[in-house]
Amino acid sequence: MAQTLPGVLQEIVESHPDVAVQMSKDANGVFQRRTYAQLYAEVQGFAAGLNSLGVARGDHVGLISENRREWLVADLAVVSLGAADVPRGNDTMAPELAYILGFSECRVVIVENAEQLAKVVSVRSEVPALKRLIVLDPDYEGADSGGIPVSTYAEVVAAGNIALEAEPDMIKDEIAKITGDDVATIIFTSGTTGEPKGVVLTHRNFVFQVNQIPERLTIEPGDIWLSVLPVWHSFERILQYVTLGSASTLAYSKPIGQVMLADMAVLRPRWMASVPRIWEAVRAGIYRNVKQNGGVKLVLFTFFVAVGSLHKRLSDMITGRTPDFRKRIRALDALIAIIPLILLTPFKLLGGALVFGKIKARLGGRFIAGVSGGGALPPAVDSFFGSAGILLLEGYGLTETAPVLAVRHQSAPVPGTVGTVLTGTECKIIGEDGLALPPGRMGTIYVRGPQVMRGYYNKPDLTSAVLSEDGWLDTGDLGMLTHRGELKITGRAKDTIVLLGGENVEPLPIEQKITESEYIDTAVVVGQDEKILGALIVPNHEAVEHFADENHIPYEAIDDLLDSDSVRNLIDGEISSLVNSRTGFRAFECVYPFAIIKHPFEVGIELSAKQEVKRHVIAEKYGSEIKALFS
Repeated sequence: MAQTLPGVLQEIVESHPDVAVQMSKDANGVFQRRTYAQLYAEVQGFAAGLNSLGVARGDHVGLISENRREWLVADLAVVSLGAADVPRGNDTMAPELAYILGFSECRVVIVENAEQLAKVVSVRSEVPALKRLIVLDPDYEGADSGGIPVSTYAEVVAAGNIALEAEPDMIKDEIAKITGDDVATIIFTSGTTGEPKGVVLTHRNFVFQVNQIPERLTIEPGDIWLSVLPVWHSFERILQYVTLGSASTLAYSKPIGQVMLADMAVLRPRWMASVPRIWEAVRAGIYRNVKQNGGVKLVLFTFFVAVGSLHKRLSDMITGRTPDFRKRIRALDALIAIIPLILLTPFKLLGGALVFGKIKARLGGRFIAGVSGGGALPPAVDSFFGSAGILLLEGYGLTETAPVLAVRHQSAPVPGTVGTVLTGTECKIIGEDGLALPPGRMGTIYVRGPQVMRGYYNKPDLTSAVLSEDGWLDTGDLGMLTHRGELKITGRAKDTIVLLGGENVEPLPIEQKITESEYIDTAVVVGQDEKILGALIVPNHEAVEHFADENHIPYEAIDDLLDSDSVRNLIDGEISSLVNSRTGFRAFECVYPFAIIKHPFEVGIELSAKQEVKRHVIAEKYGSEIKALFS
């Protein structure tokens, strides 16, 4: 089997040349397909064009763009030359972009459009190696480049095709020189913990997963994947490589509810890689619509969700899919569950016909599963879609592991876990004493395997701090193993809040519970070195306004409404009802003071590209609000 990414593409082109590999919208919004043979020809053309511009083995090429058809071509073309790309999204601020491109010594930078070109030009003095800019957008009509030579995507491909006419095997020969240990990319971390670090990943890191993930997911040639995430991030990127390796199809959409659902209706996809917030938003939208209808529909919906959730738990007990953090007797589980399951099954089927069938239809009617990564999937979201019969396969990984370490098996998913680690990967849970812990005990997750990074680019001290000489990576995440080897993620070691009384608190489970409220979009628990916990709350504006209308609360602007006693009492009641001893939280884990943040957190500011909160940014930006909570 192929040991490099362009080698994977070559193998699939030989076996499935006429299968669609990409579907993207034209100027009229109609999806157009491109085959594997067409993609390979375009990759060769762009690679030859890059070569004519001086890109060679070992070079670093900046790639600043959102997910689009040309991104994959550019990526595969760069690595086909033995070079490595340095990807980043369009929301990257100019100072951060200057650091990334300058530190990685990029001589050629590929940008999506004129806006990104202008951003790079504005920091040219901090990127001294920069010699050439290439613009992907076919509508680009020129812009001030500050004297830096600019080529369009079409010009590079055209020049490459001319070069290939004279030397047809040029790129094939270059591909043949690449080994699995060659660097494919340097992905700079999203900066949730400070200055970005360049994660050096090889072809072997990625190809290992391309071969292993199909053991967990049954992907058929031609299956459509809806692509909605930022591709510069390693999660969407590996799923695109898995798509290539399985001869399936990428269909480009947007993580915007109306756009995504409309595209699902047209494309009828089988799969989608997603972050938890996408599924949270879908669930919240369903609940809002049902609540607005009210009456019998609301009663039936609530009843069938409860039935579906219980039916799923009973089914998991019978099939052995209940996480066994303590040893369980499967025969006893089955004996307890079998009669209630039989009694509930007719109601489950009725719920499927009356309620959940409509939800599945909104996803296109052929949906197999969503692969959720880039953050912890909230239990309430997992439970809801499980009750609806919609499969969510939660995975786990890091940029430093390219990124997949574990993912639930499609045929036997264990809820509450991210499944077992990939075959060939090792995992251990380390306690405070540095020793490995048994199943059911929480500690720091350490992993070792072929997907673990080479290290941080030009940062040997940071590399040695997390990666041992014998290959064990300290993930910085907290978790525990079941007796069968499934992994549960419980938080980040660096996020642990230590209260004045010495109690250690993991904020993530509390935040997930609070955001089960339809009125709360985001919660950030705070309280380091304080007596009690507090929280910053970002409300759901639409739900809060609906509450005000229902209760005849007058207001002129949303900010006025969020300042009102009525909304404060509403949020206070939601937090108190969700986080208390009855819902499984200890007294010191309860949240008392809170501040309402009137404007949603933004990607690139308070949120990373994975839409995880940047706690250090929030602590600084909202320092006065946090201080006021405890004064």
